[in-house]
Amino acid sequence: MAYVIAEPCIGTKDTACVDACPVDCIHPRKDESNFNDEELLFIDPVECIDCGACVPVCPVSAIFALDDLPEKWSHFAQRNADFYTR
Repeated sequence: MAYVIAEPCIGTKDTACVDACPVDCIHPRKDESNFNDEELLFIDPVECIDCGACVPVCPVSAIFALDDLPEKWSHFAQRNADFYTR
């Protein structure tokens, strides 16, 4: 997994990262039926190409490279992966 979306996204779900992603690996998008059901967005660990385009556009600084993910939010790595294994 290259990047992880963490707690600051909760309650915000700004989709600037979705628009910036060149490989469409951040979900759910606003046009997906489960958008309102999820409290944050998730990055597909398989599809992500590790380009980092999503990081600077996030208005709440919620996106981290896995190696830079703060310890207090480390559980978001698993939560992100779990979203794609449902």
